[in-house]
Amino acid sequence: MIEDLSDLLVRHREPIYYFLQRVRALGERFLSGVDLHHAYSDFRETAVGAQLDDPNLDRLIACTQEAVVRDSMLYLSVRERVAQWRYLQVNSEEMRCAEISVSEYLDVKERLVTGERGEDRFVLEIDLEPFERKFPRLSRPRSIGRGVEHLNRYLSGRLFEERRTKTSRPAPGMRPPEREGLARLVDFLRVHSLGDQPLMLNGTIESTEDLRTALRNAVDLLGKETGDAERARWGKELRRLGFEPGWGRTAERARETMELLLDILEAPDPRHLQDFLARVPMITSIAIVSPHGYFGQANVLGKPDTGGQVVYILDQVRALEDAMRASLYEQGLDVEPEIVVLSRLIPDAGDTTCDLRMERILGTENARILRVPFRTQEGDVVRPWVSRFRIWPYLERFAVDAERELLAELGGRPDMIIGNYSDGNLVATVLSHRLDVTQCNIAHALEKTKYENSDLFWTEHEDEHHFACQFTADVISMNTADFIITSTYQEIAGTNESVGQYESYQSFTMPGLYRVVSGIDCFDPKFNIVSPGANPEVFYPYWEGNRDESPLTEVIRTEIFGSPTGPSRGTFEDPDRPLLFAMSRLDEVKNMTGLLEAFGRSEALRERANLLLVGGTLDEERSSDAGERRQIARMHALMDELGLDGCVRWLEMETDKNRVGEFYRVVADTRGAFVQPAMFEGFGLTVVEAMSSGLPVFATCFGGPSEIVEDGESGYHLDPTLWEQSTARMAEVLATFADDPDEWDRISVNGIERVRERYNWPLYASRLLELSRIYGFWKYISSLERDEPRRYLEMFYGLMYRPLAKRIEQEA
Repeated sequence: MIEDLSDLLVRHREPIYYFLQRVRALGERFLSGVDLHHAYSDFRETAVGAQLDDPNLDRLIACTQEAVVRDSMLYLSVRERVAQWRYLQVNSEEMRCAEISVSEYLDVKERLVTGERGEDRFVLEIDLEPFERKFPRLSRPRSIGRGVEHLNRYLSGRLFEERRTKTSRPAPGMRPPEREGLARLVDFLRVHSLGDQPLMLNGTIESTEDLRTALRNAVDLLGKETGDAERARWGKELRRLGFEPGWGRTAERARETMELLLDILEAPDPRHLQDFLARVPMITSIAIVSPHGYFGQANVLGKPDTGGQVVYILDQVRALEDAMRASLYEQGLDVEPEIVVLSRLIPDAGDTTCDLRMERILGTENARILRVPFRTQEGDVVRPWVSRFRIWPYLERFAVDAERELLAELGGRPDMIIGNYSDGNLVATVLSHRLDVTQCNIAHALEKTKYENSDLFWTEHEDEHHFACQFTADVISMNTADFIITSTYQEIAGTNESVGQYESYQSFTMPGLYRVVSGIDCFDPKFNIVSPGANPEVFYPYWEGNRDESPLTEVIRTEIFGSPTGPSRGTFEDPDRPLLFAMSRLDEVKNMTGLLEAFGRSEALRERANLLLVGGTLDEERSSDAGERRQIARMHALMDELGLDGCVRWLEMETDKNRVGEFYRVVADTRGAFVQPAMFEGFGLTVVEAMSSGLPVFATCFGGPSEIVEDGESGYHLDPTLWEQSTARMAEVLATFADDPDEWDRISVNGIERVRERYNWPLYASRLLELSRIYGFWKYISSLERDEPRRYLEMFYGLMYRPLAKRIEQEA
């Protein structure tokens, strides 16, 4: 790229010179990529700009994500391809260019905010790249999100090549000398236990050769049994050979498991290793961490900081318990799986159950919510709800208290800890470090990409959002996690045109605080895509409405078209029009007000459809969240200004998921569509729910929905930054639906099939458990613990995160 730009400056010296001067004349010191692209497009319309007919220059401008203008210098941040960046310095007078380091580029950005301070500026610089140089990395963008395949292939190949090194006995506290790979595998199987009960090998087997011999004898013994013969017939003989109950419930299952291990010992193969680990009973208990918002099973959806993550986690728990129970049964153990969701106890919980310490999760046998209160520095319980932007001072104390409660509840350590969102991931980091268990992170959505330049201009957001604390916590937890799961590829690495949520943490600066030159690497094999689904018992096709024996259909029709039981605004003067339906909590990013305004200003849409909005509360005084109150006021103002009370109905947020499922199906009966208008959406669970119900969707092109929805096939993309174009397309699609009902049916059926194939909970649970076993195995027998970066991050936690969190508490 740098050579191409040098050549371009020579070949097109005069027009490029005038373009650069035009950029300088804009008077802006910082330009987003969109700003630069618009300036270039406008310049190409001029007589001089028309000479710049060069695809290489077009590509350079298209790949530029941002530009900084500083006197005669132009600094460009160029994303040549997914997660691969270069930084260029262009002298607009001498027409020369040079490549600069990321640190130099971030320094230029910082001076936009802090001003020129000479050479005595000291900046705390975070660089994790040196710690990871010897660690395996993916090489191709298409492999991002499939890290376990690469890791398993790489480490299984090396595992059996390593030999024992001769060294003196290690000093106390130091890592023991590296052991030969097979011996480590045997050691892993020997120590694998449930409490005091060994699960795989007992003391009879002490070496690799012992294991080979015992396996051959056991396979011969099991081969004489009928395939369905259970352990009562052959268990004593296997225990005499050295094998405990975890190899399988039936003779056939145990024999297959042992033959897999024999294959690995004879000729290591990553596929065999993965299949073998899937049969090892490594996961009997899981802790899932979700501190913020109101975590409960009723009357919580739509409350501040409370939305799709609650539905996600509850459905996740049910799917995981089913998968764990089936797996443990096949593995030969009569053990009840245990899942504990750690959340915050809120004494002033209103009409929710969030003031209860323990709550059983409906639809499960043994899963429960364990709530632990936040405490002040003095030890006092914090009674009211606290915004997710202000909970940082309480999390470390919460983690310590939760550890004690969790150990008492489970009677020991969990086998895995799953963090959710930035706050839950930080707590998972503290817990996994203290308990020495496998850590999985799920971000759901990262605030950093929701708010433009929220890192560079972090001080402008600090009073309300406290991004300094949050982004610091993100860097720490992302790097300490053993593995990270995301719902989509875009969540990690974006698209060819847009930056991914995790990719945005690769390098950034918070001027006056610190800069990150190497924070998170999208090519790290810890990233894996595991997409959730929708509960098929609740979200099923609209034509199967008779599955539900309750009279919900008429109740929901009354809510929409008649006299609702709760607060509402607006009625439908022409109820025969199809419905456009949107449902979410009311915050700026979810963009419900943007949809309302766009609908109200589009004559074509108003002529063809009615708009049904379900979200928030209609009364500002009933909301404790400042951002939501602003959105409520904006909703009422738009309804008044645009005269929408005859074509828009606004209902308060629906918290009963059975009713939500019926909303989708009733809207489908009108041959309508679901609209997801968010400025950014990490995954888009409501999109999956709507598609499962057979309802065509218009979904934001920013984030996960653009992967869920195949544009024009299983739904449609919309751009909430270009409402005029988006509403025109929506009106055009609705006209097509009216003229050709088969087209509505085609999109509806394609959406149902798309979800059934790609987004279902049994597949999700099976994959997550497989990942936990593989990463847990490699963490035990290899260098996956990454001790050096962990110590580095502990210093960052103590020197940066703790003071930032303490400052929030002092300001409260």
